[in-house]
Amino acid sequence: MAKLWGGRFSKNTNELVDAFNASIDFDKRLYHEDIRGSIAHAGMLAKCGIIPAEDGEKIIAGLKDILADIEAGNFHFDVALEDIHMNVEARLTERIGSAGARLHTARSRNDQVALDMHMYMKREVAEIAELLLKFEEALLTVAKKHEKTLMPGYTHLQRAQPITFAHHMLAYFNMLQRDFRRLLGVWEGADMMPLGAGAIAGTTFPIDRFMVAEELNFGTVYPNSMDAVSDRDYIIEFLSFSSTLMMHMSRLSEEICLWSSTEFGFVELDDAFATGSSMMPQKKNPDISELVRGKTGRVYGHLMAMLTTAKGLPLTYNKDLQEDKEGFFDAIDTVKFTLAVYR
Repeated sequence: MAKLWGGRFSKNTNELVDAFNASIDFDKRLYHEDIRGSIAHAGMLAKCGIIPAEDGEKIIAGLKDILADIEAGNFHFDVALEDIHMNVEARLTERIGSAGARLHTARSRNDQVALDMHMYMKREVAEIAELLLKFEEALLTVAKKHEKTLMPGYTHLQRAQPITFAHHMLAYFNMLQRDFRRLLGVWEGADMMPLGAGAIAGTTFPIDRFMVAEELNFGTVYPNSMDAVSDRDYIIEFLSFSSTLMMHMSRLSEEICLWSSTEFGFVELDDAFATGSSMMPQKKNPDISELVRGKTGRVYGHLMAMLTTAKGLPLTYNKDLQEDKEGFFDAIDTVKFTLAVYR
């Protein structure tokens, strides 16, 4: 199969290289952002007179059809086409002919994938913010219910002074408020549009980046094309936020594990949020809290992996940056699941 980048090559890519090089198994979850970004790009190309208006209309209609197919489960993702961008563009050209090939005008996969990741980040940050607020509300509800419930406060895990359970819960509420503030910073870092940077130094076509940014609801555009295609600070910021949030959730989880033990006996877990033993029927295990505590290290690992990947890369794009996605996606899923199960 012909590659989008295959112009100078005389041999087909080795199948093992195709498999090792491909990212479609995990970046296919960017399909909505990829297609939405392409629709905005095609509209801009047509309005600026870079491609015929008729081709722009065909491209946009074809992309909408492909989006419907993917959402209906009627789209085959091909590893030989490497990533979500090439899978979509190949299918588009197959359906609408040469007009489909014009979609890649004034665009590189470098700025395209950066656009997808920025858009995906913004969508996920909004969903995480909602879950975080709901969990904060849950803590406030518990605190209100236990304004006069006394318990021992601890230092060095030794009983220190009497406190209320409400006071203890509000300590976690305050931690989450700081986490929410950090999440707002993540949003700000993601709210910059990289499209138009091309592979490294922009394009000679008379594009309108600000038109696309407005269409895609970005607050601003990157002022430097080299930074636009190589920046992964916003992902590192998200993973840093996620690590801090999970650290707070892990601390709470540790206390739940302690409090629900026979030795402490402060709380009893709801049957719907605990598990038992196949051998010892008297047990009620705090598996959810233990899993949150365990998954925290996994999120830490994603942060360290991303920092390590980025630390030695010269400008601009290097294939190493393909490694930004799997850990990022997993951290999103872990954070969302944790907040959902606790709220």
